Amino acid sequence: MAESIQINFGGFVPLSTVDWRGKSVCVVFFRGCPVKCWYCHNQSILTGEDRRPVEEVKELIRSSALLISGVIFSGGEATMQPPALFALARYSRSIGLSTGLHTNGVYPDVIRKLIDERLIDHIALDIKAEWNLYTVRGKERAVGKQVKESLTLCTESHHAGTLPGFEVVVTLFPGYGEEIMTISRDVAPDIDLVLQQGVYMGIRPLDLNNLKGIADRLGRPVRIRTRSDGEIFYEGTRSSWDAGIGER
Repeated sequence: MAESIQINFGGFVPLSTVDWRGKSVCVVFFRGCPVKCWYCHNQSILTGEDRRPVEEVKELIRSSALLISGVIFSGGEATMQPPALFALARYSRSIGLSTGLHTNGVYPDVIRKLIDERLIDHIALDIKAEWNLYTVRGKERAVGKQVKESLTLCTESHHAGTLPGFEVVVTLFPGYGEEIMTISRDVAPDIDLVLQQGVYMGIRPLDLNNLKGIADRLGRPVRIRTRSDGEIFYEGTRSSWDAGIGER
């Protein structure tokens, strides 16, 4: 029964206008993550326990329903907790809200079930590294194959119309330019690729011009996100296209 399902709860934001482009949403954070990126801005919820009934989180979503049009499931990593994720997605659907997921893609079978059951409208797949370098920290278990499977699954589902919204997000720091070249080649040209400014104490972040310079090398339009400039759509400089770096 739904009443017996629990969530390892990471937090709740009742209203956000920055977590799903063009929508006002609430955000449910799931505690726990297998990847545990050193730069994660949610370090406090990557581990630990805060078990709560799913019904409590449903009430939080319901309390925001008049102000929002959708719900984002984030973390940590929401797909680590399939029963709670499925229950909350079904509930959100039942009260007329769209559903979105921010995920690292390590659990493609969970993503597949969300899509097959039409429980998800939008997925932001946050790719952390090149496939051969993608590991679960602590156990150092390679998970690049699983993440690439999630990329293929989401791309095919988006093309088939069963996943209306899909984007790939890559968080960039100085020295990361070569990895994004590899990742970009595996992201279909019609899928939104987001270059996100990485921010971490003690490291100078890449600014908008730095990220534009990286984007020019990719030969494709991208979205660029920075804290100071928000999100822009960037098609590259004419000189980069003329130089044969990419084709329109």
